[in-house]
Amino acid sequence: MLAAVKGVVQGNTVVIKDDDIREFEGTEAVVTLLSYPQKEARKESVDWNSFVIPSERGKNVDGYMREMRENDRF
Repeated sequence: MLAAVKGVVQGNTVVIKDDDIREFEGTEAVVTLLSYPQKEARKESVDWNSFVIPSERGKNVDGYMREMRENDRF
């Protein structure tokens, strides 16, 4: 059986305001958090261009792709 109830996290306990949940005492439960705290610190941005080795082919990629795909269908 799958049941969804609404509750509030207080310390390491989830407080549920629903009397019908008492009949499930001792059963395993999966808790899904619907919202999570936003981190204030932002990650440093990555310079993706530092991982690229410039080449002649990279400058003309559109032409290469067009040439590769021109005759790929019957």
